[in-house]
Amino acid sequence: MFDNLSERLNRTFKSLRGQGRLSDDNIAQSLREVRMALLEADVALPVVKLFIEQVRQRAVGQEVSTSLTPGQALVKIVQSELVLLMGEVNESLDLRAQPPAVIMMAGLQGAGKTTSVAKLAHLLQQRETKKVMVASADIYRPAAIEQLRILADEVGASFFSSDASQRPVDIAKSALQQARKQFVDVLILDTAGRLHVDEEMMGEIRELHATVEPVETLFVVDSMTGQDAANSARAFDQALPLTGVVLTKTDGDARGGAALSVRQITGKPIKFLGVGEKVGDLEPFHPDRIASRILGMGDTLTLIEDLERKVDKKKADKLAKKVRKGKGFDLADFRDQLQQMQGIGGIASMMDKLPGVANLPDKVKGQVNDREFVRMEAMINSMTPKERRRPDLIKGSRKRRITKGSGTTVQDLNRLLKQFKQMQKMMKKMKGGKMARMMSGMGGGMPGGGMPGGGRMPF
Repeated sequence: MFDNLSERLNRTFKSLRGQGRLSDDNIAQSLREVRMALLEADVALPVVKLFIEQVRQRAVGQEVSTSLTPGQALVKIVQSELVLLMGEVNESLDLRAQPPAVIMMAGLQGAGKTTSVAKLAHLLQQRETKKVMVASADIYRPAAIEQLRILADEVGASFFSSDASQRPVDIAKSALQQARKQFVDVLILDTAGRLHVDEEMMGEIRELHATVEPVETLFVVDSMTGQDAANSARAFDQALPLTGVVLTKTDGDARGGAALSVRQITGKPIKFLGVGEKVGDLEPFHPDRIASRILGMGDTLTLIEDLERKVDKKKADKLAKKVRKGKGFDLADFRDQLQQMQGIGGIASMMDKLPGVANLPDKVKGQVNDREFVRMEAMINSMTPKERRRPDLIKGSRKRRITKGSGTTVQDLNRLLKQFKQMQKMMKKMKGGKMARMMSGMGGGMPGGGMPGGGRMPF
């Protein structure tokens, strides 16, 4: 998300380097570039105009401190205004109500409401230890109820069984009664997709809202619709008292116009971002962290939270003890590391949160992709247990067998073995607790100082 916008903004700020102060001329030129970058990101025009004017008022004539270049000074101003534009702080769900607290999901068809219901149930159970029930009042879409049942089973949430022959209001009433009987903390109600111009359907969802009196009414919208996402949210807010917005499919949106437009146009906070297809791919929306990502500064706080939440600590401790005892680091351990990385969203997700990645050459960024990690894991899976323990055995005929079994080439396997040896050396340096030497050898990059494809992270 924000790839195109980040690239344009970084080019703009670089052009200011070497100038002594922010003047009317260099500010005007830079803000023209920022304006074009925002419009290309499909940010709503009124939002762009207001944003540019606020940045201009703060930037013109500002003295640049001895430690800052004009580009850095402007970045600081733009970052501050981006945070203000998106809402300043994360606004979490307000579940302070007599259980069950009801969350109602509304939105257009195909926005990802049902999947978002399951993701939100998973998040509330994992992070807030809530007992969650989900129910579907979508009687119009074929298999919508069955889809939610399958997803509820996947995330371990209670599922209220409904039927397409029932009225949505009756489903909602019965689900609420059942949630009370089962002492559920949160009931999440999925609703049918509808257009704000369909008065009959909007009347139905207003009746649903009056029936269950939700503490949170979230509008779910596809981020790839750009500024239309904000306009749709505004139209729905006129019919329903929305409390927040869930932006879905942000992993497929390189522009980010919706995230920058929604708060300003609707006055409603973005509460969550859908960042992938898995049930764990829902992130709370933090305006300050998103602003840092847009400006290529990374998002280390979210990365740390991901690591703490998703990394298998037992496996990590087991590997650490093994290395400290000098038992060696083998290809089975290397495969575990690859799987752990996939579990926290893959290398692409990690890189998006690392500071400085936006400044890497496209050639280097292009060498880092999760497909390469999948190929590496496939090659290791095609080895025998003995080969994983003793990679030095992998010669001629063994190489041909492994590459044939994994659908790769001998060159791919040679590259894997080279990277493994680099990582093995790092682990040997850890044996005596010589962390400083290990970090020096890593070159501030990934284990082994390199990446799939032979790239290097020059941080």
